[in-house]
Amino acid sequence: MTNYKPKNRLTAQAYINGVLSGDRVILSRAITIIESNLESDKALAKTIIQAILPASGNSIRIGITGVPGVGKSTFIEAFGKHLIAQDHKVAVLSIDPSSQRSKGSILGDKTRMEALSTLERAYIRPSASGETLGGVANKTAESMLLCEAAGYDVILIETVGVGQSETAVHGMTDFFLLLMLAGAGDELQGIKRGIMEMADMLVINKADGDNIEKSDMACQQYQNALHIFPPSESGWETVVTTASSTKNTGIDTVWNTILNYRELVTANGYFIKNRHRQNIRWMYDTINNELKQLFYGSEDITNQLSILEKDVMSSKISPLKAAEHVIEMFKKRL
Repeated sequence: MTNYKPKNRLTAQAYINGVLSGDRVILSRAITIIESNLESDKALAKTIIQAILPASGNSIRIGITGVPGVGKSTFIEAFGKHLIAQDHKVAVLSIDPSSQRSKGSILGDKTRMEALSTLERAYIRPSASGETLGGVANKTAESMLLCEAAGYDVILIETVGVGQSETAVHGMTDFFLLLMLAGAGDELQGIKRGIMEMADMLVINKADGDNIEKSDMACQQYQNALHIFPPSESGWETVVTTASSTKNTGIDTVWNTILNYRELVTANGYFIKNRHRQNIRWMYDTINNELKQLFYGSEDITNQLSILEKDVMSSKISPLKAAEHVIEMFKKRL
């Protein structure tokens, strides 16, 4: 089964040429290769990534998060349309939460961003989060490179918005934007504290109608709260502002803030330093994933694990001893 190759696969060069020419259909098919777990596709994916690498990296990578109901998709649609009006090409990598039982996901962002998805200079790719940390799809970084090679100069990564695990998307973007709501309640404070320390910008969304006064008050409160956090390594001070995605107000302020950030971190050297650090982390993450697949992909190991599970449950062997046993077995196989 590992040598199985789907009939509809193109040659590596066809994928490479299609991506570099900005063909959205080929780009989607290439990302499908990247996300595939077939051994033949993994080899093909590595060839594609290596070939397009010189054409990648020429974008601003923006992570966008916030609790469910904050209006992430609506904001991204308004923001994307604003960027396209200024002649940018925008790719949205939207991570959908996967069910841990069925492994299925909704993948509905093209429906929620219907107006943006019809624009020629926009590309929206929903991906299931699978079992990866923070709802960040396992191959999001590779997909990002493909989008950059296809000519998209602004990459937006929409995350699930579940709290501490948002560290994963923060570790692969240049700018981290946190969407908030006014008067969301104290129950969210535990989630907000951790993400706020990572955020380069806080946007109080849905600041329209009767909510304008509450949003302005929340904006001031968050500005005051940010003073308790230690200074950022980038030298940037987190900006707090309000916006309304439906009324299209404050969207230009968000983009101008991101431009100011990029100017600062480019000048002080943090931008390239952060990119280098992310690439090194990406390398180690890839090694860890490959080792995990190598370990659990072994039939001998999985059979032994089944036996050990029964022994651990019946207290015939301790979990630590069982783990040691199977790891030693794996090392001998290597």
